Amino acid sequence: MGKFPAPKNDLILRAAKGEKVERPPCWIMRQAGRYLPEYHEVKNNRDFFQTCRDAEIASEITIQPVRRYRGLIDAAIIFSDILVIPQAMGMRVEMLEGKGPHFPEPLRNPEDLQAVLDYKVDVLKELDWAFKAITMTRIKLDGEVPLFGFCGGPWTLMVYMTEGGGSRLFRFAKQWINMYPELSHNLLQKITDVAVEFLSQQVVAGAQILQVFESWGGELSSVDFDEFSLPYLRQIAERVPKRLQELGILEHIPMIVFAKGSWYALDKLCDSGFDVVSLDWSWDPREAVKVNNNRVTLQGNLDPGVMYGSKEVITKKVKQMIEAFGGGKSRYIVNFGHGTHPFMDPDVIKFFLEECHRIGSL
Repeated sequence: MGKFPAPKNDLILRAAKGEKVERPPCWIMRQAGRYLPEYHEVKNNRDFFQTCRDAEIASEITIQPVRRYRGLIDAAIIFSDILVIPQAMGMRVEMLEGKGPHFPEPLRNPEDLQAVLDYKVDVLKELDWAFKAITMTRIKLDGEVPLFGFCGGPWTLMVYMTEGGGSRLFRFAKQWINMYPELSHNLLQKITDVAVEFLSQQVVAGAQILQVFESWGGELSSVDFDEFSLPYLRQIAERVPKRLQELGILEHIPMIVFAKGSWYALDKLCDSGFDVVSLDWSWDPREAVKVNNNRVTLQGNLDPGVMYGSKEVITKKVKQMIEAFGGGKSRYIVNFGHGTHPFMDPDVIKFFLEECHRIGSL
């Protein structure tokens, strides 16, 4: 880690570790991407995954929001996608314009699954482009803000691998866990093993903080979440620090878990080994603060839809949010309750960030 410039702004790292801060750090899920005109200029007509795999372009896209909102955003997150893990496991994934991710050959039977289980994954080789982009970005940032690495949660990745894309009914993923629970666990374990190595190698490449996106967590019942999501999230939280030690990294790297819709699991997530639990907007922050009882740092949780409102409404909602999380000087990171939308106005997001700074510094 000594090969990189020292951080000039370590606010988010301090907040994630539970230290007192002068104001709540701010960043936004999907802060780099389609709502920014400069993203479209750089991406041009390239395929989405082509864009991710070009270290120079992925690095530029990562830095765009930091440059546009200089002094307002407290972290960069590498421009990539959660579905790079299934790709590394030998599955073909396409990003269809206007439709989202598509797996031409999803896992629909035990024979399909066996091929994936037998596939020998070489994380350093399969995902070398991701590590190159992280190293390049870390150098370019020159310590201005810390850099996030990330991956998808095992259950969420299993959903995409079995459904073949996004879903409303989750028919195939639910069929797997209810008809073939043991095989489902085998797949989840394999994904977890790859995720642990991928996250660890992102830190070696230069990531200073990590987030796991369990975006479809809320599609599981409480009982199924405890069986098919939580144990694998716990493994990630437990195994990444150990793997980092093996790789010669002894400093503590903060880790965040975001299990969207899994409101029933907050108490367990606060005990899952992550430093930070990110909340979607369905939570009343005051209730979440009570449940947490100062165990971890909380992140979130503004409804991204507030960005379509007036300035007065944005100010009001930001004030309510920061106050409800206890004022923001301890154990809190500002974020949306999910990612940005392609239709958002970058100037409105700038106003949101300015208000977070103003209100959070009071």
